[in-house]
Amino acid sequence: MSVRRPVAWTVAVVLFLEAVGVAALNWFLGIVVDRQEMSLAGLDPDAMSVSSKIGGVVFGLYFALCGLVALLVAIRDRAPAGLGRILLISAAVVHGLLGAFSWGLVGPGAFVFMIVVLALIVLLLMTYDTRERPAPEPRPADGRGDDGSPVSPPPAPTTP
Repeated sequence: MSVRRPVAWTVAVVLFLEAVGVAALNWFLGIVVDRQEMSLAGLDPDAMSVSSKIGGVVFGLYFALCGLVALLVAIRDRAPAGLGRILLISAAVVHGLLGAFSWGLVGPGAFVFMIVVLALIVLLLMTYDTRERPAPEPRPADGRGDDGSPVSPPPAPTTP
């Protein structure tokens, strides 16, 4: 059994769980800002609360869409193409950036999680190579091609 399908299933599950987690975390932060009437540099607390909730929903849908692409890759056992491939590449870039920021802001645990998800997405993209390589054709035993010509060029003439 190849490693391709389990990787695709794992990426799909992780991205779906991350979509729910990101949406729930941002929604919770929006509720906290709303209930405590916090303000940052004079911004309206209601605007901060609503934008946190909207951002959570948007990023949750983005990660869910990326998870759907990985799920389709796992079901079809084919490489992602077109928009799906672009979505997975952008998700890898987002996880790389979030990993870089999370080390300083959240800690090494969040960094490790982001880098593991990044590695899974890159592994998914690399195991489903889009370039199809033709199987090498077997050579005839006599060293000649189908038309009877030699497969390798004849030796160069030597001067006496």
